[in-house]
Amino acid sequence: MSKKNDIKLLRINYLRGPNIWTYRACLETWLDLGELEDFPSNSLPGLNQRLCAWLPALVEHHCGVGERGGFLQRLEEGTWMGHVLEHVVIELLNLAGMPTGFGQTRSTSQRGVYRMVFRARDEQVARAALKEGHALLMAAINDESFDVSAAVARLRDTIDDCYLGPSTAAIVAAATDRRIPHIRLNDGNLVQLGHGARQRRIWTAETDRTSAIAEGIARDKDLTKTLLKAVGVPVPEGVVVKSPEEAWEAAKDLGLPVVVKPSDGNHGRGVTLDLVIEADVHAAFALADREGSEVLVERCIPGNEHRLLVVGGRVVAAARGESAWVVGDGKHNVKQLIDQQINTDPRRGLTEDFPLNRVVPEEDPVVLLELQRQNLRVESVPAHGQRVLIQRNGNVAIDCTAEVHPEVAHAVGLAARTVGLDIAGIDLVAEDIGRPLQDQGGAIVEVNAGPGLLMHLKPAEGVPQPVGQAIVDHLFAEDESGRIPIVGVAGSRGTATVAR
Repeated sequence: MSKKNDIKLLRINYLRGPNIWTYRACLETWLDLGELEDFPSNSLPGLNQRLCAWLPALVEHHCGVGERGGFLQRLEEGTWMGHVLEHVVIELLNLAGMPTGFGQTRSTSQRGVYRMVFRARDEQVARAALKEGHALLMAAINDESFDVSAAVARLRDTIDDCYLGPSTAAIVAAATDRRIPHIRLNDGNLVQLGHGARQRRIWTAETDRTSAIAEGIARDKDLTKTLLKAVGVPVPEGVVVKSPEEAWEAAKDLGLPVVVKPSDGNHGRGVTLDLVIEADVHAAFALADREGSEVLVERCIPGNEHRLLVVGGRVVAAARGESAWVVGDGKHNVKQLIDQQINTDPRRGLTEDFPLNRVVPEEDPVVLLELQRQNLRVESVPAHGQRVLIQRNGNVAIDCTAEVHPEVAHAVGLAARTVGLDIAGIDLVAEDIGRPLQDQGGAIVEVNAGPGLLMHLKPAEGVPQPVGQAIVDHLFAEDESGRIPIVGVAGSRGTATVAR
């Protein structure tokens, strides 16, 4: 069989809003099949077999037949290449992790020219999928080799580069479920929900209701504690210190053990827990001093770290943390044990798609100090059965929303309202989240603006919480859609009068 000329992509239009095909965004392509107009799928030897071998999940495409295997039936009966390209592109998107089920291909008044459309959440991803699908189909038609896994990997890279982060995507998905339209306003996570005067804006877990003053207060941990203490929310006693010596004096006055941390750090950077020795307090001061403008020494609260998400003054999700340990085998050093026993956890990764971070000890001075306190280094080889503490905090990924005591929920909601945040991540330490904080000496240790949502969306253990839905419900009342009704009047006579 002679080699067929490529299908020509005459023009490509990204339709961002409701259109003649669907009320959602999609990519429309005008195709010229050229000589392939005379070659439906059943007339090209081996085409259908190659497509099914490369994309076995095509069997799941119902197509117009309305049942599993419907598209394969159309292939065997003979269908035109525009229709085949539509399904190839859809399947590549499915494999790349941006599933879609909508596509249409329609002939035009010009022979061999078709309009093909498929659902597309992002223009760059859609264009990349069309390019890969076009190359795959031509390779299948001409019996040439094609690396499907490499094409899917390239598509995934495009999605990673230009699609929304997981927290923002969860909010957008919840808005879509309520038929609230969205528009991405930059290359990052700034998104408009709704249109015109009814629009709201989010930037990850910040909204247009998030006060700049409240964010400034939340960054200043000492000021936050002062305000919370004034309204009766339990917080750890603590003081601002200027030197390592002053830190040790404060630690003795507060009562050991203590916590040393920067006044305006985040993500647990520079925070060292459970300090009882002067040398450790001095070392922890140096770590905190590098991260923040001031250094705080606080009484160490007994119990586990918890993160509670507050939206509109109400607790909507809670997660509990756990310490990270390794167990020695007498052969491998600490770095190797961390890679074998902690970093192999599928929950851990280097991007925000993972609920837990990989532990890289040489890049984390808090881990190095923790090892030093145990008379160990990264290169040390622990004895067989020896337990080594790697991280005391920062591993919050176990859902405990159902366990939160009403009095704890009230204190946390009050903390968010006192700081002034409409969406807040509240860090508290308690032995049992199911008991009032006062009964167990628990306390709220931080209030965070723009909190991460992934630990609640993808907990390591427990039930995922609908936090995206909670944020959308906070921004839009039950009867609001964010839409502005528009009426168009078309015609050749009297349209101005009719419009009026």
